[in-house]
Amino acid sequence: MRISAAQRTENENRIRAAMDRLLRGEIPPGRKCDIKTLAAEAAVDRTAFYGTRPYAHLRVEFERRVQALHDAGEIPDPREVRIARLKAENAKLRERLAQSEQAVDQLTDFRGQALARLAAQHEEIVWLRESVTGASRASRLPAPRTTVIGTCS
Repeated sequence: MRISAAQRTENENRIRAAMDRLLRGEIPPGRKCDIKTLAAEAAVDRTAFYGTRPYAHLRVEFERRVQALHDAGEIPDPREVRIARLKAENAKLRERLAQSEQAVDQLTDFRGQALARLAAQHEEIVWLRESVTGASRASRLPAPRTTVIGTCS
């Protein structure tokens, strides 16, 4: 179906107005800053933006303007801003998790070394006690007393 020049001009004006709204960040809930949303906001068939269709030049202009905003560090789509923020937060959390796992590994190794040293020291104490009992000149210290605390009658 052919449209008149006036209708085409009116459609282009609606598309440009919708384009400006989207690029300002006025994106309807559940939508993105893309051609599909642009077509829906301008009440124009989306296929009119592709190939040799009448509004292909507007699609090119829209994509160029979106890319220019991205290059300038501005992201008109709040979803994309949120996605970028969540990706950065996810990377930080992964880094913290790796550091925590490394700390746990180091502490586990330290615990093993400490237990091995304690076992070796215990063995040395037992050996020294046994060697002292065989010597005649050394006197043996009494065993430590164990007291029970908190038993009242």
